[in-house]
Amino acid sequence: MREVVAHESVPPTVRTAAGPATELDLTGDVAHPARLTVPDLHAWPQHAAQVAFECNTSGSRQHRFTGPLLLDVLMDAGPAFDPARRKDRLRFLVAVRGADGHRALLSWAEIDPDFGRAPVLPAATFDDTPLDRAGAQLVVPQDRCGARYISGIEAIRVDGGYAAWP
Repeated sequence: MREVVAHESVPPTVRTAAGPATELDLTGDVAHPARLTVPDLHAWPQHAAQVAFECNTSGSRQHRFTGPLLLDVLMDAGPAFDPARRKDRLRFLVAVRGADGHRALLSWAEIDPDFGRAPVLPAATFDDTPLDRAGAQLVVPQDRCGARYISGIEAIRVDGGYAAWP
């Protein structure tokens, strides 16, 4: 993992000592699968997201999250892009599953800086509270609806399975 570097004037979050940190499995079509804790997420530059979204059950919500860009975490895992194939990364999907079974799917193009450039985070803090024990939260700042916000991420899978299409 890389050295912690603050970004956008956001200091790395203080880690809590109470209780074990939850882990998330980063797997799939990557060279370096990993098991990460929320404290591990502090190894990447930290970004802040002040978000507002609508929730069907509790109405309008506003929160502040900090964490690394999902793109940075995934790039360090070494996605299995074929350098000989132009734009090969566009066939990749990123599936995220929470401990409660909630799932969301993102296309690589959404987070890629050459395309959607969405600042999606596996957040390490929620309203300045560390998520060490609760688990990281997927934050999709551009979504008007909060349905793709996944609490307690337990798995992220990178899948380039569309290579088999004719």
